[in-house]
Amino acid sequence: MKEKLITILPKMQRFARILTGSRDAADDLVQQACERLLKKPEAYDGILCLESWMYKVIHNAWIDEKRSMRNKLSEPIEAGLEIAGENGEHTIGVRSTLAKVRLEMAKLPVEQRAALMLVCVEGMSYQEAAGVLAIPVGTLMSRLARARLALASRMRQSQAGEGSRLVQNIG
Repeated sequence: MKEKLITILPKMQRFARILTGSRDAADDLVQQACERLLKKPEAYDGILCLESWMYKVIHNAWIDEKRSMRNKLSEPIEAGLEIAGENGEHTIGVRSTLAKVRLEMAKLPVEQRAALMLVCVEGMSYQEAAGVLAIPVGTLMSRLARARLALASRMRQSQAGEGSRLVQNIG
C-alpha cells in the first residue's frame, strides 16, 4: 500500500494544487489524505482504486477547509512554474506556453479547474471524475466544456496580445 501511495503522490499534489492555488495548502491536503489512509491501513483492503479514493479524500478535505475559511493562500499558483528540462529554444518555448496555460487555468473557476485537471491531466474517465467531485456526469461534462472553451479563448487572446506587443516593440 505504501509503495502505491508513493507512486501516486505527485498526481495528488498536482490535483490539490489546482484546487487550492497554493503549494503549502496543497501539501496540507495531501498530508491529511495520506494520514487518513495510514492511520487505518485495514481500510485499504476495502478500497478498489486507491487513486480515486485519494482524489475524493483530497477534494472533500478541501471543501471542508473552504467552508471553515481556514484555507489561506500563502503562495500563488504562478510560483510553481519551475520545470526541469534541457536548455535551448524549444525548452524556452515549452516553458513559456506551459506558464501561460497555468496562468490562464488559474483564472478559471475552481469547479472548472478541477474538472480539467482530473479528466485532461490525470486521464480519468468522466464517470470517475464525476465520482471524485460528487457531481452528476452531465454536470462534469458541462464544466469541462466551459473550461475548455474559456481556456482556449484566453490562450488565443494571450497570443494575440503578444503579437501586437511585438509589433509595437519593433515599430
